[in-house]
Amino acid sequence: MTFKATILTLYPDMFPGHLGHSLAGRALERGQWAIETVQIRDFAADKHRSVDDTPAGGGAGMVLKPDVLARAIDSVADDVRPRLLMSPRGRPLTQARVRELAAGEGVVVVCGRFEGVDQRVIEARALEEVSIGDYILSGGEPAALTLLDAVVRILPGVMGNDLSGLHESFEGGLLEHPHYTRPQLFEGREIPAILTSGNHAAIEAWREQQALALTRERRPDLLPQPVKK
Repeated sequence: MTFKATILTLYPDMFPGHLGHSLAGRALERGQWAIETVQIRDFAADKHRSVDDTPAGGGAGMVLKPDVLARAIDSVADDVRPRLLMSPRGRPLTQARVRELAAGEGVVVVCGRFEGVDQRVIEARALEEVSIGDYILSGGEPAALTLLDAVVRILPGVMGNDLSGLHESFEGGLLEHPHYTRPQLFEGREIPAILTSGNHAAIEAWREQQALALTRERRPDLLPQPVKK
């Protein structure tokens, strides 16, 4: 089964972007995953090919029209792939969700623009809103590329060594431990002696301790919270 991503966007030329290079690009060439784009503007009904209109109730900016977007979504083959809308108000993307998506047949991703998307099409087409962070981008395309990057890299065979993804940040609920490589001495700083000891059990214990310490310092929200009585 080939993982297939269908991207609904006003800027199809932004894809596959950086995913056409390196490991993801080679996997794309090998057919390990596939990507197609749907130009939302092609489904506008008026002669000006309008895709947006002023917000109901007033306010700044424009809103992506529900009828145009609905027709674009309906043009995609009716299948079991989840329909995602990249949105800053969506649920935060997690590594667990990334793994769920990677285990499926693919995704249909809607890239919003302007002030947002009419709520009625979100509800009518059962779009799952997904956020990649607490900040605002110019549109959903960079967010969609980020989501696909996270998913594609863990598809079977893409990284070459599938075990290389098992010790990364968030995979075990903690941030990743520090990494070192040769030279042994760099600007007066040495590789921690434990890492060159050959004691694999001690090395693993050190890495776990470092991961826990880093997580406690930088992302305490990832650690189990005490139950309030």
